[in-house]
Amino acid sequence: MSGKVAEERGLPKGTTAQDASGLQDRLFSSETDNSLYFTYSGQPNTLEVRDLNYQFCSENVDFLLSEWESVVPVNVGCGRASLLDVITSRGHGGKIKSGQIWINGQPSSPQLVRKCVAHVRQHDQLLPNLTVRETLAFIAQMRLPRTFSQAQRDKRVEDVIAELRLRQCADTRVGNTYVRGVSGGERRRVSIGVQLLWNPGILILDEPTSGLDSFTAHNLVKTLSRLAKGNRLVLISLHQPRSDIFRLFDLVLLMTSGIPIYLGAAQHMVQYFTAIGYPCPRYSNPADFYVDLTSIDRRSREQEVATREKAQSLAALFLEKVRDLDDFLWKAEAKDLDEDTCVESSLTPLDTNCLPSPVKMPGAVQQFTTLIRRQISNDFRDLPTLLIHGAEACLMSLTIGFLYFGHGSIQLSFMDTAALLFMIGALIPFNVILDVISKCYSERAMLYYELEDGLYTTSPYFFAKILGELPEHCAYIIIYGMPTYWLANLRPGLQPFLLHFLLMWLVVFCCRIMALATAALLPTFHMASFLSNALYNSFYLTGGFMINLSSLWTVPAWISKVSFLRWCFEGLMKIQFSGRNYKMLLGNFTTAVSGDKILSAMELTSYPLYAIYLIVIGLSGGFMVLYYVSLRFIKQKPSQDW
Repeated sequence: MSGKVAEERGLPKGTTAQDASGLQDRLFSSETDNSLYFTYSGQPNTLEVRDLNYQFCSENVDFLLSEWESVVPVNVGCGRASLLDVITSRGHGGKIKSGQIWINGQPSSPQLVRKCVAHVRQHDQLLPNLTVRETLAFIAQMRLPRTFSQAQRDKRVEDVIAELRLRQCADTRVGNTYVRGVSGGERRRVSIGVQLLWNPGILILDEPTSGLDSFTAHNLVKTLSRLAKGNRLVLISLHQPRSDIFRLFDLVLLMTSGIPIYLGAAQHMVQYFTAIGYPCPRYSNPADFYVDLTSIDRRSREQEVATREKAQSLAALFLEKVRDLDDFLWKAEAKDLDEDTCVESSLTPLDTNCLPSPVKMPGAVQQFTTLIRRQISNDFRDLPTLLIHGAEACLMSLTIGFLYFGHGSIQLSFMDTAALLFMIGALIPFNVILDVISKCYSERAMLYYELEDGLYTTSPYFFAKILGELPEHCAYIIIYGMPTYWLANLRPGLQPFLLHFLLMWLVVFCCRIMALATAALLPTFHMASFLSNALYNSFYLTGGFMINLSSLWTVPAWISKVSFLRWCFEGLMKIQFSGRNYKMLLGNFTTAVSGDKILSAMELTSYPLYAIYLIVIGLSGGFMVLYYVSLRFIKQKPSQDW
């Protein structure tokens, strides 16, 4: 019989079904080496979900299933991501109303999930400018215990690269939609490798084949099938996998609207539905056919009611068949199986006391050093962005400088000089705001998931983010500040130049921190941009140049006290005019006027120069506190999750 089947499939005469299966594996997989480089050697793992009733999207979902082990795909028409979030103790997944989730014989908790369960999300959240090896190496520094030596960390990284078949692209950038890098399938494997590094006993993946072509998807699931060997449990959610992927599964949970329709061995699913009157047509993919059978058709009210009733009847029938079984797994009787069907899978007796022993994870200092190295490496690999920012600063500096160039030893008029100083202090911070906010939101999803996974805490990230921005910040100020100062022939001398440069450095730094704080405070890029621009415009208008500070009424007068642009303008004016006589033309007469009197007339003598530096530092500190509090107490969810 097996030889006849092989001939019908177009294979040489005499080829057995086992040979055909092996040939198909060779044809559909480029991974001919099926050996395990990176195995899980711990105790068996269990994940039990019993009588679970959880709520999401204002709907109640009843859920009843058993222990999972090996490769288990979950095909969910509604509530798939929410179910996985509930299982992994993610607060945004849903609220458990009744039922229990047990991990290795213990009630589930966020702490237990972090120790035992790795969750690979549907969308890849990786820094695009790091290579595959660098990405995994940075995670190894933060996730592996302190007892690991550097040689052990490097070996773990190489083992994961080998296991996930990433050797050919290990030194290639990860990339993203805008940065060319590895392929989509390879990038998905890197995301799996990030979680696999700490060798979890339970690996949960949300739509790992989403966006991949069928060949790449098959190879990816084949890799996951290898990872499920031994005592590791792999749980996958998929939508209608192709037939050769379906053959790789051990157990299948078929759901619709959060309700189980079938739970049992993958090779028994066709027998189950055939027994209840729904045989799979010949040459059809069982996964496609039975997902279509249990889906809710919402094209019209009548079709929705009919398909929902059919799904509910199938769910009730399945529940009736497994009600008396301890594990709620449907098992086919031996007489119902064809001779070609594999032997029925069975659950291995599990030791429920196999929780991992506590280990000391890397401390805050190691987290900080790893995060700052990762950020600097990623930022300075982004050469196009760096060149654009450098060209922008240089062009703006030269434009302003040449506008005021050509006067030689002749001094600019007082109003021209005042306008120049205000322009120097006001233009460059405005350009910084949108750049900082856009970068924060491009990394926001990754930050949220890494904090949620306990990869590091808020404080190391806070300091790494602020200090990691300094190299680019310093280069930006040097490119912008030096040409303008000398081309516009401002006050000569090293001391005035250094004071001018330092004040500009502090003001732009304060503006950067303000942008970071608003990005962490608000959920979307547009809201953060609006608030930052509103603050900036308020500071701009009350800066002392557009209107005299003494002419401001109460509210803008208070705003001016926290306006870094006001203190920047006042400080630059003091550096330029204090202790210096300034020649002014009055009709046909030229008279020398003390610069201090000019500053006094403009109400710019309220504080000495050193106090202005302290005030700007204080404002920066205030924004830093706001940034830290926002990171600490506001979940940095991706914008689509709000």
